[in-house]
Amino acid sequence: MNEFKVLTRDSGNAVVMELHGFLDAHTAPDLEKSFSDLIGRGKYNIVVNFNGLSYISSAGLGVFMAYIDEVRNNHGDIKLTNMQQKVFNVFDLLGFPFLYEIYPDQDEALKKFDSK
Repeated sequence: MNEFKVLTRDSGNAVVMELHGFLDAHTAPDLEKSFSDLIGRGKYNIVVNFNGLSYISSAGLGVFMAYIDEVRNNHGDIKLTNMQQKVFNVFDLLGFPFLYEIYPDQDEALKKFDSK
């Protein structure tokens, strides 16, 4: 079984979620719990760093869709960063670049929240 890990930390006006491993139907509930915990604490400015993520399935993509409306309804956003090419290709194939801001670098995404 492939491992998946989410690390979160505050960074200025945002929270950074670092994803590591494989995000699929078996591990998607771990990501759901992380989003739910952040929202429960009133954290709506979220930067997701994909640098350590080597695989994402449609179940993983579904987690992002499940939380984006609630985050944006609370004047926040989810910004995506540091995607490996094969992970970006999955997001791109499904049109996510039209729904989410995707940055090559985490610091660039964090600066977008600093200007709010």
